[in-house]
Amino acid sequence: MKKLILATTSLHRKKIFDSLGLEYLCEGSDVDEYTKDRPSYPAELVKYLAKLKAESVSKNHSSGIIVGFDSVSYFDSEILEKPKTREENFQRLKRLSGNMHEFFTGIHMINLDNGKEMSDVVETKAWIREIRDEEIEKFLNQDFKYTTCALGYSPPEYYSATFVRRIEGSFHNLCFGMPVEKIIPMLFEIGYELK
Repeated sequence: MKKLILATTSLHRKKIFDSLGLEYLCEGSDVDEYTKDRPSYPAELVKYLAKLKAESVSKNHSSGIIVGFDSVSYFDSEILEKPKTREENFQRLKRLSGNMHEFFTGIHMINLDNGKEMSDVVETKAWIREIRDEEIEKFLNQDFKYTTCALGYSPPEYYSATFVRRIEGSFHNLCFGMPVEKIIPMLFEIGYELK
């Protein structure tokens, strides 16, 4: 069976991939996500960064399948990435309250054994209910590193699980940045064999 290497250190992504029962390795990349050459449209950006991450990790291996990921939120014509401070996180959730935003994840795969590469982008729309300031504080006061995901909140865990009123698209994309219903067929297509 080909070695499967995920070019990520995200605990959210690892958690959902663990549940699949597949053998894999995780390895972070050294990619500068804020390069001046990066695209300005979210779907193009996540595809571009996922490719750079997969390519970066592939340099450390001679065999196997490398899978790179990148995710961003998009709201009001602005790309939203990981909040850098608690206050930034608070203000983001106030902006998203009562509104719909989009969440994009780019996937790029490299099969080092046959030279094949492929990529795709998954988009999920999420509608946030009206949330009160004290609810945002409740979430931010919980034992949660709010800087770990581009959303600024955690859909499947903590008090912020109550924020999402409706989604359109991939549940696993929004909750984990790991749209497995897209990733697994891509793995089969690029040459992965399920054992």
